[in-house]
Amino acid sequence: EVQLLESGGGLVQAGGSLRLSCQASGNSISNYRLGWFRQAPGKEREGVAAINKYDTTIYAESVKGRFTISKDNAKNTLLLQMNSLKPEDTAMYYCAAVYKWTPPTLFTYEYDYWGQGTQVTVSS
Repeated sequence: EVQLLESGGGLVQAGGSLRLSCQASGNSISNYRLGWFRQAPGKEREGVAAINKYDTTIYAESVKGRFTISKDNAKNTLLLQMNSLKPEDTAMYYCAAVYKWTPPTLFTYEYDYWGQGTQVTVSS
């Protein structure tokens, strides 16, 4: 089991950047598949980016070229660098984990552990 705690959200103008962090505890994240998801008001939760044990990554089409997912195994932390932010990126952002070594996916149902979320608001 792993516990996850997100931070780094906030209010930013369109075109700006934010860096989200997800601090894990309870177990090392090195053997987990990890992902970032987001949920805007009135919408379903959607996958943003994911990374696996071998540092293979996958991104939603809407964020490709703007967001970068990475992890620091020594600090047991998952990161999401978000650049060129758009108002449509406004959402609650969650990190998630599952103990699998298979290629990363963006399906919410495949992840077992979730953080509480951090709010990202992008103004136009």
